[in-house]
Amino acid sequence: MSTIVRDTLFIGGEWQKPTSLASLTVISPSTEQAVGQVPDAGASDVHAAVDAARRAFDQGPWRFLSVGKRAEVLERALTLLETRLEEIADLVTAEMGLPTAIAKRKIPGAVNAGRYFLDLARNTPVSDVRETPFGPAAVLREPVGVVASIAPWNGPFNMAVAKIVPALVAGCSMVYKPAPETPLDAFFIAEALMEAGLPPGVFNLVTGGRDAGRALVAHPGVDKVSFTGSTAAGREIARECSGRFARLQLELGGKSAAIVVEDADPDTVMKGVAAGLFANTGQTCSAFSRILVPASRRDEWTDVLVAAAESFKLGDPFDPTTTMGPLVSHTQRQRVLRYIELGRAEGAVAATGGGVPEDLEVGYYVQPTVFVNAHNSMRIAREEIFGPVATVLTYESIDEAIEIANDSDFGLHGAVFTEDPALAAEIARSVRTGTFSINSFTHNTHAPFGGVKDSGIGRELGPEGMEAFHELKTVNLTQATEPFFI
Repeated sequence: MSTIVRDTLFIGGEWQKPTSLASLTVISPSTEQAVGQVPDAGASDVHAAVDAARRAFDQGPWRFLSVGKRAEVLERALTLLETRLEEIADLVTAEMGLPTAIAKRKIPGAVNAGRYFLDLARNTPVSDVRETPFGPAAVLREPVGVVASIAPWNGPFNMAVAKIVPALVAGCSMVYKPAPETPLDAFFIAEALMEAGLPPGVFNLVTGGRDAGRALVAHPGVDKVSFTGSTAAGREIARECSGRFARLQLELGGKSAAIVVEDADPDTVMKGVAAGLFANTGQTCSAFSRILVPASRRDEWTDVLVAAAESFKLGDPFDPTTTMGPLVSHTQRQRVLRYIELGRAEGAVAATGGGVPEDLEVGYYVQPTVFVNAHNSMRIAREEIFGPVATVLTYESIDEAIEIANDSDFGLHGAVFTEDPALAAEIARSVRTGTFSINSFTHNTHAPFGGVKDSGIGRELGPEGMEAFHELKTVNLTQATEPFFI
């Protein structure tokens, strides 16, 4: 793939040269070669984008259109994107190393998710009139305002659509900043929205690093921040937004526990761990990175987990037979390798993996790793690694398993594997987490997703993900005005 150079930002409905002369180079994690270059936006560029979004929201016409009219424009954009899905999939593989066979299955799902939000918006009333002891009252769903949306690198195109479509169909204006590691696919979305006829300033695209993100979050013209990323960055954003009471939606880190019960089916566990931990090279916030197994059968279940790790073919992501690609960057690989060494230093033992594959000299590859002889106080069991590293923990009773699962600063996802439906339900209710799966790793785009504790605030996806971009307004009515709100 030849190097893609983007030298403009999308601001106010136009492609504009940035005031900053700095740029970011996008490095392919499989070849370690440059695949793209984008502007590293300065504060003045970010301010111009927010100002454009502010004008578009305050002056209209987008937020004053009917939901149906907004959905028509966004449907045209999704249809345009649909014609370029193969090109986008190849770009995501080049940007972040997602194996091409997986990218070509996963990328079309973004368009389906976008259409789900459009259908949801069409079928959600913008107001409802309630009879109260004080007379009729209309409760209106109005757009929250200008949204600053900041996305991570581990699912760039799909996450972009999931953030952009519900905000826009709700009537918001927005500034979208993709991760500096994976900014290229976002330009396709901006082009599609422009061609579809989105009014100027409703959607703005800025690319850049942390300084651009900080300028975006701090801008007083931003009404809401929607951020997916690290817990540390989430805390910084929360501090910044609290001063002006800007709305927040934070989907942050995780250290999810999968509880394997005595009666669990080995094949189901193997498939669940393969999907829930090792998919996307472990670069998933909801990954099952702690695997809790009965102490009496630790070795038996470890063999199952090792088989899951070793079932992947690690290599060139453009090879259609590859099932696990590299980590996204040199920095991320060094982070994962440091945790692997830390695990050994703490006394854990790698039952498989634990290093860099000898046959892959180029690219940011790490072997899928399963640690045993571990306990829940170790850093490898408490801190998010964001790589293909599982920590096996043992328990003596179900109560202890639940206690271990809850003994975490995070609460994003979790799972139980058992053939006992009543026990599964009991454990699902007992584990304190925002999302939970039974006998599977399920990412359900039609249901709310998010976490508790250090895993964030608010929910994305599902009807609740749409509601997150609404503000509620109560209008107390008279009999004369009531018909205008029905």
